[in-house]
Amino acid sequence: MLQEIKPRTARSKRALEKKAPLTAENPKKALFVKGSTASQVVQDAMADLNSLKRPLATKFTKPNPIHPFEDASSLEFFAEKNDTSMLVFGCHSKKRPHCLTFIRTFNYKMLDMLELYLDPESFQALKQFKTKKFAVGLKPLVLFAGTPFESPTPNAYTLAKSLFLDFFRGQDMPTIDVEGLQYVVSIMAGEEREGERGPRMHLRVYMIRTKKSGQKLPRVEVEETGPRMDFRVGRMKEAEPAMMKEALKKPKGLEAKSKKNIETDIVGDKMGRIHLGRQDLGTLQTRKMKGLKRARDVRDEAKDEDQPMPDAEEDDNDSDSEPNTKSIKIR
Repeated sequence: MLQEIKPRTARSKRALEKKAPLTAENPKKALFVKGSTASQVVQDAMADLNSLKRPLATKFTKPNPIHPFEDASSLEFFAEKNDTSMLVFGCHSKKRPHCLTFIRTFNYKMLDMLELYLDPESFQALKQFKTKKFAVGLKPLVLFAGTPFESPTPNAYTLAKSLFLDFFRGQDMPTIDVEGLQYVVSIMAGEEREGERGPRMHLRVYMIRTKKSGQKLPRVEVEETGPRMDFRVGRMKEAEPAMMKEALKKPKGLEAKSKKNIETDIVGDKMGRIHLGRQDLGTLQTRKMKGLKRARDVRDEAKDEDQPMPDAEEDDNDSDSEPNTKSIKIR
């Protein structure tokens, strides 16, 4: 459990209320921090990721001698000071070349992190693509292709999928305009093979273009707009079970209240169940026909005198035992 801080003054109480959890949380902001030895490739990659994340991003320009896996207290301080829930730390060394560390926090404490080693040969910055760029602040379409991202057991690739989804999530909106879908972020990974190093992840960004097709729906084309990054998976630190359970709690106000006798089928249609009273079929008005005259009914009863009749009491008991319910579709 996380330690609860009790305010001592009115000022500290207002500060804690400002940082208190909300029913609808604010969008996740990212903080970009570079280490004391950051290569130019790492700095360019962080600048491009900062461009994709804007305006929900803050970038530090001064180097910081930090080692996240050894001591993350400085990054936790930066996260609380700048009110950010995600951090991207860039560094470079002989043992870990061109390293980008994606870090996620909860309550300004370290939750989980993942190291990704950038390939400098295949890296292409955003400025190298001479194409039209998308507007700032738009939500992208995020595509994950590859079986490693769908692994039933948690691994580095499932953690990378979760981190990238949080990174590109942006502002939560109930509806979105189709005109605002201007670009797509594609993250691909090959098949895993035994005895070999894990497959690389390929991050690509494409601009979505719609052209006339002569039909009602337009023809959709994509054009790569950069950046282009290839990653190799490094070290990872998973979240502690108690802390993850605390982070995944949902407020009671967001839970949908269940309504009695209303269900939703597989298709998504809402079905309601109505309970009716006992029906007396003896008073039911039937259609009058010549074949139902009294004289013919008497002759038919005379012919059927020798035939045994079903027990009426048993029929009444059977009808009473069956529940009288009816399902209708609610529009």
